[in-house]
Amino acid sequence: MTSARAHLSFRRVLLKVSGEALGADGTRGLAVEKMRALAAELAAVHGRGTQLAVVVGGGNVVRGSELEQLGTERVTADHMGMLATVINGLALKDALRQTGVDARVLSAIPVGNICEAYAPALCIGHLDQARLTILVAGTGNPFFTTDSTAALRACEIDADVVLKATKVDGVYSGDPEKDPSATRYDRLTYMQVLEKRLAVMDLTAVALCMEQRLPIIVFNMKKPGSIARVIAGEDVGTLVEDKR
Repeated sequence: MTSARAHLSFRRVLLKVSGEALGADGTRGLAVEKMRALAAELAAVHGRGTQLAVVVGGGNVVRGSELEQLGTERVTADHMGMLATVINGLALKDALRQTGVDARVLSAIPVGNICEAYAPALCIGHLDQARLTILVAGTGNPFFTTDSTAALRACEIDADVVLKATKVDGVYSGDPEKDPSATRYDRLTYMQVLEKRLAVMDLTAVALCMEQRLPIIVFNMKKPGSIARVIAGEDVGTLVEDKR
């Protein structure tokens, strides 16, 4: 049977991974087994020739929203969150190195000799040289989420799709953990996401993807092999794009 997504072709992919996906459940810090599992999946996809750029969050290290509740100014809290993503990016790079993948960390804020400064042309150059890129420090500006970073970077490097890795198998009409009647969508338009305010990505990210006609696929990263299945065009998760 032909996949409903057979019209999609993914040569260059932007993958958004949350900090929580790299950390131990319910605690702060890095979970070694989770990091190794993600690195193995990325290495398998990379080995098949797909160009991969990964935007990582930092919620497993520090969350700007929590710092703000403690009285930390929003701008300072967001800067601390950006630095948390640098920590995750470096850890992921090392995990990938252990699998034999040449990965580079590109930061939106200057971090001296620790990693390279992000620039679209530099990122594209690494991808064309079969290097996996890990994009950290968000957009380099406060008030923007890593979802917005993923959408922006995908547009800048001319990615074919934004893959949003989550802990659920797509987008639901409500919170499936709280609402047993919530149903999963196989496919949505950008306007449906915006009008229903569905939990896909933040609205700024969705609006940017809509403007650039950049597909978004939301899927469950906890299922082994899911990244490869999505990139292969299988009907995994929820696809967000204009109707065809």
